[in-house]
Order: sequence, then C-alpha cells, then structure tokens
Amino acid sequence: MTVQPFRISVPDDVLDDLRIRLSRTRFTTASDSARWAGGTDPDYLRELVAYWAGGFDWRAAEAALNAYPHYLAEVAGRKVHFVHLRGKRADGAPAPLPLVLTHGWPSSFVEMLRVAGPLTDPAAHGGDPADAFDVIIPSLPGFLFSELPAGPFTRRGVAEIWHELMTGTLGYQRFGAFGGDIGGGVTQWLGALYPGEVAGVHVTTAVIATDFGERPPTAEEQAYLDEVAVYDESDGGYSEIMLTRPDTVAAALVDSPAGLVAWIADKYRDWSDCGGDLERRWDKDALLTVATLYWATGTIGSSFRQYYDYHRNAPVPPIEVPGAVTLSREPIFANFPKSLAERIYRDLRHWSRPGRGGHFMPHEEPAQVAEELRVFFRPLRTQG
Repeated sequence: MTVQPFRISVPDDVLDDLRIRLSRTRFTTASDSARWAGGTDPDYLRELVAYWAGGFDWRAAEAALNAYPHYLAEVAGRKVHFVHLRGKRADGAPAPLPLVLTHGWPSSFVEMLRVAGPLTDPAAHGGDPADAFDVIIPSLPGFLFSELPAGPFTRRGVAEIWHELMTGTLGYQRFGAFGGDIGGGVTQWLGALYPGEVAGVHVTTAVIATDFGERPPTAEEQAYLDEVAVYDESDGGYSEIMLTRPDTVAAALVDSPAGLVAWIADKYRDWSDCGGDLERRWDKDALLTVATLYWATGTIGSSFRQYYDYHRNAPVPPIEVPGAVTLSREPIFANFPKSLAERIYRDLRHWSRPGRGGHFMPHEEPAQVAEELRVFFRPLRTQG
C-alpha cells in the first residue's frame, strides 16, 4: 500500500470566505443570566469570533502543524490521514514500541500532539530513553482528512482499519493502543480482536461496553448507571440531535463558522478539566486551530456519523491483553467503579484516578499521560 507525505494547506480563498462570514455573524442573546448555563456564552462567542476574524494567525498555526510528519494512506479502500513520529532509540535498548493514539469527538489529531514529544523522546522530557515509542496518530474516519468508511461507522470497524494501517501499511508486527471517548472504544476493540499483535490497551474514558446479560449490575454499578442517566438529562441534547437528525444541525454548522465554533466550544468547556474557564486548557489559538480544520475540511457533519450509526455498535467482547485505565476527571466518571472495567478487561493491570485532566487529557495533561503510558507499557515492550 502506498503511503504519501501530506501537508496541510488551506487555500487563501477559503480563509477569505471564512473572514467574511465571521464579519457578518449574527449573535443570539443568552437564555440565562448565568454565563454558559444555556450553552456557549454569547459574550464569549463574540470575543472568540472577533479574534478568529481579526487576530488569529492560521498560517502560523498551519506551519506549526506541518512541523509534524503527516501522511495519507489508502486503507480498506478509503483515505486515512495520520501523523507518524519515530521514537529515539536508546543504545542497547529494544526498538521503540509502536503506539497508536486515537482521539474522540469533537476532537482531532491535534489533541495528541502535545504528548507526542514526551513519548518519542522521553530523555528530552526527563524520562528514561528506553521508554521511547513510535507514535502514530490517525484522524478518525470522517474527521478532517480521513474519509468515511464505505459502510457504517463502528468502533470495531475503525479498529479493523487501524489494525491494517499498523500491520499492513506500516509493517509493525506488534503495537500498543491508547485512546479516549470514541478512541477508547476503538482501542478496546483492537485489544479484543487482535491479541496476537496488540501488546496492551490503555484508555482514559472507561467505556461501558457490556449488556449485563449474564451478570446483572452490582448495587454500586447500578448507582453509577443511574447517575449517568441523570447527567445525560442535562448534557445529552447535543448527542440526541446527532443520533437522530445529524444532517439538520450539520447544515447550519457547515455554513456558519460562528455556529461551528459555538458547537465545539460548548463541549470543550464542559468536558475539559477547566473549572468553567475554557482557556485554562484550550487557549483561543488552540481552540481555533481545531475549528479552522473542521471548517476548511467541511467535516463537522461527517464527524457526526459515529453518532448516527451508534446503534450498530456491538458490546466489546472480553479483552485478554493487558489493560489500563487512567480515568478522566469528567463529571460523568466521578464515581465510575473499577468493577465495570473489570467486566471487560480480563487482565486489568493499571487503574489510576489522577484527579487531573478531562476528556482531552493528552492535550490537557501531556506529562501525566506520557508517564502513565510509560509505566503501563514498560513491562510489555518485549514479548513474553
């Protein structure tokens, strides 16, 4: 299979059109006197739109992104975009362990970039050079530069694509996997399907992927599931529309950059470990880098496909390879019981509640994530 180098290059006319649209934005009024209570705060949105139109330097952001080695490959007949960074091998040490990092929604490969350096060159970041990884960061199908699959978008289907990317396209015989949110589901499927090639799997959002058919929930587990149901009543509106009417909301977001960034910023604030201050974790430049990528590629609608096809996901079978959970500090995981993870992982070797870092943990706490990955994978680097 052919792997081609790729550079991000947004045409000038796309950027000119973006600025014109931003300059003509019509803003709504807040539904509540408490800021952010009804979604993205209109005052913050005005500030963000003004900066996007007149202060944000996309060309500088684009150059920074292009400092990483990007590639396109055809896998399962579809185009897959990924960043591929080779680890620095220490003298006398085994070759760096390949590690595929998978993002979620409404995220992108950008989420993983801050942790890439500490993983590929641990010595330069205060770590042991023997802990180096080769890092592969794909864009999920339908996100940015990766094409949607020919059939439904399922976590299992993405895992099958990633396995082909890692083994067939890149030639790795053994690798580790890490992810959160959708990426966590994909990571779990990699471990379940390919125990011969996957050294271990590590997630930050402990995906509930069991139907409880053979073993009903314990009292603690049921209490947690009830909490999730209550939480979803206040937070689930975004997912309900993307599950049932994705094309309707996508028509608005693909046409309005202000609407697009409002849709994204709402979840970045809710799900980051930011204490209500979005820019503690995602400054305007980082947030607008993601928003511009979605805008320029026109892929916000195709990123919804994994919601629309969600009912096609089967429960993950038991995972025999070593597993690790570094639990996100999101409200939905506050009381997540370890026993739920143990229902899926037959060999759960690492369970951590660091109390820092939310839905986008590799961006929010890169040093923490790098160290958690080093500790978990250190004994798994060699077979046996």
